[in-house]
Amino acid sequence: MDLAPELRGVSPAEMRSTMALFATGVVVLTVGGEHIHGMTANAFSSVSLDPPLVLCCVARTAVMHRAITAAGHFATSVLDAEQEGSARHFANRGRPAGRAQFDVVDWLPGRHTGAPVLAGSLAWVECRLEEAHEAGDHSIFIGRVLDSGRGAGTAGLLFFDGAYRRVDTSERRR
Repeated sequence: MDLAPELRGVSPAEMRSTMALFATGVVVLTVGGEHIHGMTANAFSSVSLDPPLVLCCVARTAVMHRAITAAGHFATSVLDAEQEGSARHFANRGRPAGRAQFDVVDWLPGRHTGAPVLAGSLAWVECRLEEAHEAGDHSIFIGRVLDSGRGAGTAGLLFFDGAYRRVDTSERRR
């Protein structure tokens, strides 16, 4: 008799529902130059301090996937709680394409890549694409951090259980 439990997969809907209970920060990934594009994301993480590496996961069907692959660089703006509107804007598939999608936000081009860095963000990193790995319907992009900075904000934007939330950082360690 086989006592091992039968393993079953989960549907995309079940996976989304389960992972919604994992609170994440909210970032806007951007690419500059001729492939200029922005996208709200929460699959972003630090990978290594030495060398400084981060990762982001992007659906292979997303415009951002093609943009990062073509440009070979990206920037990430970690959103302040006051930037929920920017998060919603860059998550809206109906927004304008190209440079026009940045007309409603203040931004500066990154020093190394020209990728837009959103003004008012809690923090930002500018990266050169080091590696890309296919993983299911997404790619894991690993970026070498070329530059980074911190803003003056005191409240972070989180995404939890299908909604944006706020976390106060006014007493964060310096």
